[in-house]
Amino acid sequence: MKSFPKPLSAKEETDILNQCKLGNREARDVLIERNLRLVAHIVKKYNTADKDIDDLISIGTIGLIKAIDTFDSDKGIRLATYASRCIDNELLMMLRNGKRQAKEVYLYEPIGADKEGHEINLLDIIESADVDIVDELELQSNIKRLYNLVNKVLSKREREIIEMRYGLNMSEEVTQREIAKKIGISRSYVSRIEKKALKKLREGFEKNCG
Repeated sequence: MKSFPKPLSAKEETDILNQCKLGNREARDVLIERNLRLVAHIVKKYNTADKDIDDLISIGTIGLIKAIDTFDSDKGIRLATYASRCIDNELLMMLRNGKRQAKEVYLYEPIGADKEGHEINLLDIIESADVDIVDELELQSNIKRLYNLVNKVLSKREREIIEMRYGLNMSEEVTQREIAKKIGISRSYVSRIEKKALKKLREGFEKNCG
C-alpha cells in the first residue's frame, strides 16, 4: 500500500477547518489529503482477495469527503472520530450492496473498561487525544491481538501467571514472589513459566504479523 501524508495536529486541524468553513477549497483538499492514512488503515479490515485495494481506498475516500463536508466542530469531537464512522459506513454500504457480509467494525468493539467499570472502545480513547490516530489504532489492534494470543496459545497455568504478572483483565500487577506464594510454587518456577509464556506470545505475534 502506498504511503500517505501524516495527519494534522489538533491545532493545524482546527485552523484548516475554520478556513474550510469559510469556503476555502484548498483547505478542504488539505483535510482530505492529510486524512488518507486513516482511510487506508480502516480499509485494511475490508481487504479481501476479490476486492482491489485501490478501489476500497477510493470508496473509503468518498466517506472521508462526506465527513469533511458535513462535519460540525461545535459538537466537540475530533474530525478523525467522525470521519472514521463515515468511512466505515461507506465501505459497509458497498459490501451490503454487493450482498457480502461486512466484517465487524472493531473501532466500536469493546476493548476493556475504565476504572468505574464502564465499557470503552477505540473511539472513546481517540476522541479527544492529540495523537496520531492511525498509530493509536495500530497500537490497540496489537493489544487486541496479544489478548487473543494469551487465550489461544498459553496453558491455563501460563495464562494465570501472565495475567497476574502484567495486570491483565483489570487486575493489579504483582511480583513473581507474590504469585509463587499465592499458587504454592517456587519463585524460580514462576520465572520459568513466565519466560516460556512470553516466548510463546512473541512467536505467535511475529507469526501473525508475518
